[in-house]
Amino acid sequence: MSLISPLEAISRRSFLLATAATLSAVEPVMSAPDTDGTLLIRGQRTFLHGLYQLPNCPDPLRAAADAGFHVVHGENAADLDAAATLGMYRWLTAGSTPARITTLAQQFRTHPGLLFWETEDEPAWQWNKPGPRTKPDVIRAAAGLLRKLDPTRAVYLNHAPTGSVSSLRQYNPGSDILGTDIYPVIPPGIRTMYGLFPTGRQGDLPDTTISQVGRYMDKLRAVAGPRRSAFMVLQAFAWENLRSKDQDAKMVLYPTRAELRFMAFHSIVRGANGLLWFGLHYTPAGIPLWDDLAALTRELRTLDSELAAPPLKFHAKAGIEYHGPGQIEWLAKPSANGPVVLAVNTEPKPVDATFHGVFATPRREQIEPCGVRILRQQ
Repeated sequence: MSLISPLEAISRRSFLLATAATLSAVEPVMSAPDTDGTLLIRGQRTFLHGLYQLPNCPDPLRAAADAGFHVVHGENAADLDAAATLGMYRWLTAGSTPARITTLAQQFRTHPGLLFWETEDEPAWQWNKPGPRTKPDVIRAAAGLLRKLDPTRAVYLNHAPTGSVSSLRQYNPGSDILGTDIYPVIPPGIRTMYGLFPTGRQGDLPDTTISQVGRYMDKLRAVAGPRRSAFMVLQAFAWENLRSKDQDAKMVLYPTRAELRFMAFHSIVRGANGLLWFGLHYTPAGIPLWDDLAALTRELRTLDSELAAPPLKFHAKAGIEYHGPGQIEWLAKPSANGPVVLAVNTEPKPVDATFHGVFATPRREQIEPCGVRILRQQ
């Protein structure tokens, strides 16, 4: 037990009271999608970086702030206060019960640390059962009540990577921000577990490579339409660590830094407005994954203005000339010194290609297998 002097106790209490007074004096945050789905935070277009859980490391919230994350899922007032003191945000799960929604909204709608609300996670899906866990009309009613009680904040809804576009669209009135989760780094031969089919797959699309991330982003955008924010929820854990017992050490497989980077940029190229990472609380301290994810997020934060800007449109002749088989997907964004191209190689082999009509002169690049390249005007 730590002993502190009366003077220290008074000093700490004064600091906490001053912090509370400062927080209460700040106006509540406003969040909503812009006309193209980019999230507006206090009126500023923002490509959002978030975490479902904090890493297992010393002072994890500060570590997340230092890495450049905007928002972390939270549970209570202490979470909101701690985030606000670091210039960060939390989001809260309000659920779909009117009494719970009313209690939480009345308690936290003036808090400057709250960025958006969530209703129910993956409402259209049940493990090994037909039909939705929560029906669309329940989610629509929950979102309607949240908007009535707190009209300044967006409402978030995350879908499992299953279900038809038409069935998932029934939930759309219950969301301003729509997400889907896909965790493609799965070791061959892993035993069936919650969230994984006997085939070893998580989702319902046929692509089993890491490039499936882009396919699910396409599906999400087809569900969301152009005006909702679309967030990809990506993998920051090893599937085997989700087992509560009988873990097989040979099946513990974490995403590498290259895989994290590919998943992030492939999502962005396909139209993501934000990235949320799930599973860090299952990842033990000392595993490189957190350092890799922090490094990736710092890199992405150097592209803040570009990621928040609308894509550039070029003459119809702009495009890629391939020097051999392959496939590169790319997105161009405006920057102070000319276009910035985000290019991903979706193939498990290097791709050699020349970009025409984007930069002042043709640009030839070779991109490594499942690799990413950021190209700027030379």
